[in-house]
Amino acid sequence: LMLWSIPEVTPAIMWLTEVFKFLPLEKLTSDLCDISNAFSGYQQLQVFRFTIEEINNSTDLLPGVILGYEIFDYCTDSLNFRAALDFLSSKGVVPFINIPRKVISVTGPFGSQKTLTVAPLFMANLMPMVNHGASSVELSNKYLYPSFFRTIPSDYYQVRAIVRILQYFNWNWIAFFGSDNAYSQDALTVFMDELKTANICLAFNGILSGDTSKYFDMFDKLNILNINVVVVFANIEFVIPFIEKAIEKRVRKVWIASETWSLNQDLMNADGIEALGVIIGMSIQGQGTLLGLDNFIINTMHQQNDTKCPSGSQVKKTCNQVCFECLKTNPEIITHQDPTFNFAIYSAVYAVAHALHKVLECGSSSCNNSRPFLPYVLTNALKGISFTLYNETMVFDESGNPPARYTIVYWDWNSRNFVKIGSYYTDPEVHFILNEELINWQGNKSVSMCSKDCDAGYRRVQTAFHSCCFDCEICIAGTYINSSADPYTCLPCKEDEWSQNASTSCNKCFLQYLYETELLSVGLMFSASFIIGTSVAIAVLFAYNYNTPVVRSAGGKMCFFLLSCLALSSTCVFFFIGRPEHIDCIMRNPAFAVFYSACLSCLAVRSFQIVCVFKMATNLPKAYEFWVKHNGQWLIIVLFVVVQLFLCTLWIAVDGPKPVQTKVQTQIMFDCTLGNSAIFYLIIIFLGLLSVACFSFAYMGTDLPENYNEGKSITFSLLIFYISWAVFLTVRLSSSEKTTAAVNAISILCSLYGILYGYFFPKSYIIIFKPENNTTAYFQTSIQSYTLHTSSM
Repeated sequence: LMLWSIPEVTPAIMWLTEVFKFLPLEKLTSDLCDISNAFSGYQQLQVFRFTIEEINNSTDLLPGVILGYEIFDYCTDSLNFRAALDFLSSKGVVPFINIPRKVISVTGPFGSQKTLTVAPLFMANLMPMVNHGASSVELSNKYLYPSFFRTIPSDYYQVRAIVRILQYFNWNWIAFFGSDNAYSQDALTVFMDELKTANICLAFNGILSGDTSKYFDMFDKLNILNINVVVVFANIEFVIPFIEKAIEKRVRKVWIASETWSLNQDLMNADGIEALGVIIGMSIQGQGTLLGLDNFIINTMHQQNDTKCPSGSQVKKTCNQVCFECLKTNPEIITHQDPTFNFAIYSAVYAVAHALHKVLECGSSSCNNSRPFLPYVLTNALKGISFTLYNETMVFDESGNPPARYTIVYWDWNSRNFVKIGSYYTDPEVHFILNEELINWQGNKSVSMCSKDCDAGYRRVQTAFHSCCFDCEICIAGTYINSSADPYTCLPCKEDEWSQNASTSCNKCFLQYLYETELLSVGLMFSASFIIGTSVAIAVLFAYNYNTPVVRSAGGKMCFFLLSCLALSSTCVFFFIGRPEHIDCIMRNPAFAVFYSACLSCLAVRSFQIVCVFKMATNLPKAYEFWVKHNGQWLIIVLFVVVQLFLCTLWIAVDGPKPVQTKVQTQIMFDCTLGNSAIFYLIIIFLGLLSVACFSFAYMGTDLPENYNEGKSITFSLLIFYISWAVFLTVRLSSSEKTTAAVNAISILCSLYGILYGYFFPKSYIIIFKPENNTTAYFQTSIQSYTLHTSSM
């Protein structure tokens, strides 16, 4: 339908729009204007004309150029193709060579399905299409639609905004209703992809069609599946009967509306619509009111009452410049139609005008419009334009899409108004705002979940096809769950961590070993250091008094060896402090066993030597002479030490002590293993035999002179040794690793202090405080008394 044609004007913008739903072209008459309620289409036509007039009446953008237009109705696809071919023709023929076309740009048609039908015809000629009402994601494909642009965002962003709303309210059990066309099905494809990453389940997918009898069954399924949130993404002609049936059925849900019906005033004013519950909608953000548009529509409709079509049979056959039935419509009805796409139409026309400004090299007073150009030139110009209307910047990205700007609206039943509750936009970065306090939930806040969220510390056990349907199972002690990362798996804690039942995180275990800063550790280190210091001090004292009888009777040079072994044995205590490593385990008991065996060997040999002097030298003179001549005491000491060293080396080589950690509830105990227990006990037995030998020889010398009688001191030392190690073995079988390590270190110190106090302190006391007893005469008196006593018996 040609509403107005000004073919002599250059250049011209052509626009396809759904004004009315007419019968086929040859049957068109003005009397058929009332076949369908097309008020919104007529409003869009007037917005387009208003924009053309505004540009033509201004000298700023296209000075000296008047824009003309042809407007066709698209009742059917057949008329769509007829209009498209007419636009592409030149003198009634569609050329396939590069000659100027009848038109240089197309705006429209409204709707994704209709646009996808005719767009390939224009793409083949790179005819620029600047669309205001086709939001299909498919149209962003520049391989298929290289000269397609639009002034409304792609549905890709609208779908993402809807998913953000669902995530905001934690709705993960939803239904989707759409029509069986490109607008709904493309959105559904994107919707499904977005739901996967958002952990939202599509519980039901319904198709809206002309058969409304199926809607009641759909509503019943919503209740059976316990779905409380419904996304309706369809064209308005499908939405209206669907919502009317929902009102009749009183289906109370949360409804999320796409931009096609989110601001529909007729539905807002429908009787009983408040029974549907809560409606939240997506609206394309833009200037809602175009200044001067309402006056333009009113004045235009009044002025056209007396306008007649031009003469000529061909013109009359298609001319409907004046539709008398339409002009009888109250202008108030047209001005109060849904304004969602008004700004998109307005900016689409201005986009073409700005591209023409660039192509025609317009200045402040004129444009270079003397030479015609091909459509692809205008297409290239559209790719680089940027302009501002009503403080909104319009620019096209590489896919021909404008920045996505959406307003989130709430249908307020009290005021019967659309209340802005949030926004979503992608320029310059993704930004989402929502104020739920403006929503009247008419009771409790809506919940739409297949299964209630598991309590903290519980994992999901999927029980159905949908991931949103699950049972809950507690995470046992020693495990935890990170629901944000993986709500289905209880993860084991690390080796150095612990957790209770139903934990969402693990706690660090308390590491149990002797810390350097502990009071007990400080005490042990001080005690060991004291032995070392005391041994050095006694060694210095004995060296200074080396030729005195006390030092000689104590063993002479052997005393220094014994003191050295005591000092070295005490250093083993330091390896009990801190977290044990492999070297620490070796330097604990194995090293102590070697050094302490040397100490016991010295005591045993010294006791045996004294007994030999007083009791065996006269009876076995040759044996005694051999002992003295060949340093028998050192041979025995070396022999005993070598035996113990061999046993300890064998212990370490076969299966020596190693670091081990034992986890007990909230603690990790660090200690050293015994390794091969047979060899360990063999070492203990060897130490026991040495101690028995010491004790035996000391007991044999209990009747010797007082200055040579070591029975009491050695017995005291060995008694301490037996008690301390008996305690250690008992504790090891019944206490924690940390306690065992401490008692082990204390046992070593007690064994060393027993020798130090029992054997060396009495002699040091005599040297320092009783020097009169440290004389040769005193010792000879003791020997003479012993000789007289034994001879009288």
